[in-house]
Amino acid sequence: MKKPISGGQIWFCSLLICAVAAALAFTHFDVPIARHVYSLVEPKYMAAGLGGAVLLTVEASAVLTLVVIRITRGHLSPAGEALGLACLTSICVYALNASVLKVLFGVPSTADVLEGASHSFHFLHGTVDSSFPSGHMVLAGAFAGVWMRLYRRSVLPLSALLLVGAGLLILGDWHFLSDVIVGTFLGVSAGLLAGELWLVHSQ
Repeated sequence: MKKPISGGQIWFCSLLICAVAAALAFTHFDVPIARHVYSLVEPKYMAAGLGGAVLLTVEASAVLTLVVIRITRGHLSPAGEALGLACLTSICVYALNASVLKVLFGVPSTADVLEGASHSFHFLHGTVDSSFPSGHMVLAGAFAGVWMRLYRRSVLPLSALLLVGAGLLILGDWHFLSDVIVGTFLGVSAGLLAGELWLVHSQ
């Protein structure tokens, strides 16, 4: 009798698929898509995206509200606990991505590439404004990953929302295709891990 496929095996297969997809996107599709989108979207709209600072502020406010509720009422509902975990995981992974991964890979932003910069890795020469991986998708993916692990019914609707978000980032010329692929994978992976650890702790 064959053993059932473990969660670790599924994650490793997903990692390989993500790596191949991101590599193909980086070498063959990123710049052509960005240039095509740029020809369709007026440049003045390209900076109109919802910044990471705004999203972080919303999540931090939600956590603060949950802390106040916990202090005043003495407990949180399961949904409240999930919301707090999702926000904290999202904030932490976003900070790690901005401070470590973007600096490590050093991929120029879409705007810089369209102005003549090389779409390539500049290891250890990146900044928080570098493109790879997408901070927006790391932020959203980590938030969604927690809910996906704790509430399995949320997998399909949250997956659809992540897909829409990724599409908007590409169509707005804020990120390359490879950015959102890797950012989504990293974020969701972190969220699933946080959710799994929370379940173990709760039991």
